[in-house]
Amino acid sequence: MSEIQQVWVAYAAQDQQFHLAVPFQPGMTALDAIEQSGIRAQIDLPEPLSLGIFGVRLQDPNQILQVGDRVEIYRALTINPKDIRRKRAAENPVGLYCRGNRFKQLK
Repeated sequence: MSEIQQVWVAYAAQDQQFHLAVPFQPGMTALDAIEQSGIRAQIDLPEPLSLGIFGVRLQDPNQILQVGDRVEIYRALTINPKDIRRKRAAENPVGLYCRGNRFKQLK
């Protein structure tokens, strides 16, 4: 049985996710995989591209890929994680006269 050799290109927009298979060619780079996937025709990608392979950020987008790699295209965060925690803490205060959230679970 011959198995098709491929790499994957993944991108998560705010309203849509992409996970596209691309046939592998020896010597293929991360940028080559993005171009062959045709994702640029489907959605506007952030410039400059911030890329990774299986969650490890790439320093050089021309890195040679191996069979089965997943090229991930990263986008900037829309909300600072610290701001999310501050907002959640303001909605559920814990203080001298108020019990914490963990006591709500015990009822």
